[in-house]
Amino acid sequence: MENCLFCKIIAGEIPSTKVYEDENVFAFRDINPQAPVHILVIPRHHISSMAAIDEATDAELAACLRAIRLIAAREGLKEGYRVVSNCGPHACQSVPHLHFHILGGRQMADQMA
Repeated sequence: MENCLFCKIIAGEIPSTKVYEDENVFAFRDINPQAPVHILVIPRHHISSMAAIDEATDAELAACLRAIRLIAAREGLKEGYRVVSNCGPHACQSVPHLHFHILGGRQMADQMA
């Protein structure tokens, strides 16, 4: 998608701090981290959100989940980490491209609101 921020990052048109990539997935550090480790994992194929998940192949989704586990291990998140995917404006999804936040490196708060 031509105006998608994350598609432009994947294409190298906008710089990012890449931490992982393969044929299905691109991952980079969040520019406004909410934890010591805050990495975004995105499918290379543009999918607007979890609400449009039927546009993704099972292989793309599995690749995202496997990448999350691999990245967390590489980042040394042995005590645990949180994975979040915001869906839509009420959930504060700021970029309309499916993405997963890996948050870790500190004790997370118990409440989700």
